[in-house]
Amino acid sequence: MARVAFYAPMKRPDHPVPSGDRRMARALMVLLGDLGHQVTVASRLRAFDGTGDALRQARIRARAVREADRLAATLAPRPAVWFTYHVHHKAPDWIGPVVADRLAIPYVVAEPSIARKRLEGPWAVGFEGALAAIGRADAVLVMTERDRPGLRGVVPARRTVPLPPFVDPAPFVSVRRDRAALAARHGLDPGQPWLLTVAMMRPGAKTSSYQRLGAALARVRGRPWQLLVIGDGPALDACRAALAPLGPSVHGLGALPTHALPAYYAAADVFVWPGVGEAYGMAYLEAQAAGCPVIAAAEPGVTAVVRDGTSGLLVPPGDDAAFAAAAVRLLDEPRLRAALGRRARAYVSRRHGPAAAGRAVARALRIAGVGP
Repeated sequence: MARVAFYAPMKRPDHPVPSGDRRMARALMVLLGDLGHQVTVASRLRAFDGTGDALRQARIRARAVREADRLAATLAPRPAVWFTYHVHHKAPDWIGPVVADRLAIPYVVAEPSIARKRLEGPWAVGFEGALAAIGRADAVLVMTERDRPGLRGVVPARRTVPLPPFVDPAPFVSVRRDRAALAARHGLDPGQPWLLTVAMMRPGAKTSSYQRLGAALARVRGRPWQLLVIGDGPALDACRAALAPLGPSVHGLGALPTHALPAYYAAADVFVWPGVGEAYGMAYLEAQAAGCPVIAAAEPGVTAVVRDGTSGLLVPPGDDAAFAAAAVRLLDEPRLRAALGRRARAYVSRRHGPAAAGRAVARALRIAGVGP
């Protein structure tokens, strides 16, 4: 058993705002524990700057340097490895490399991202920190192929390990499909097909996805279906406006706790989310684990977790007509929906479950010199 100092610079595992990033951080901690390691969150300092404010990035860096000095002097018992999840220019790791060097322990990074266009510009400070941290890593877990090109010349290939984005399917497989209870709770018609979206409402890519979704489903009006929307956030008004043309077909359920989500995935007929700019999207994995087929755009991150024709239907990015046609197809073909749902559940269990992820993490730790 190794002691693991865990850090998530973008969003700590116990952050109050739910997100896929938080869920993956938690899942990695559980996975490390299942591998027999003792995991402790080493720091809760958030290094995220979403606005490109160079002064803010410099202040974050200064706080992180002080935090690194403190941890290097006080961490006890001494960890065997420092493990950082999700390093990129908006959330660099200024702490882990310093502590790892001071304590002479390995440093491991999961989900690195190097966007070389940020070498100059508003995130130059953050880019510098991310590049230095990723280059320092003794082992790197690469979660999607879209991140691999940026690592060339920064991390030797022998130190990289593919880690498929993963989810524990157990809560989604075991949940009882109870449409009647959810229909009564939210005033839904259990006899109509249910389309489901689970996504935070933030400016930028999330709002763009809601706009694409509204434009696509507006082409499917006149058919019997209901759209259940689980999510909330600072762009609530903009996202509501994007879906307003769908009229009473939309049922906004607000943000729900993570433990409540499996029941909605299991009850829905199709998960619909374009996925503009998605790194991969935990909601896609959760929907498929529950046997709910997906309609999405073939964005690079989405194709890493959804298999077109196997676990759902992928359409060209930005093509609202194609998205609408895919929705019509699955609304009109319940047998196809059911077949895709069965295959989706099997696909996630085989390719994106904890077993495959555990093997990848164990291999990365061995490369870093931790474990047999």
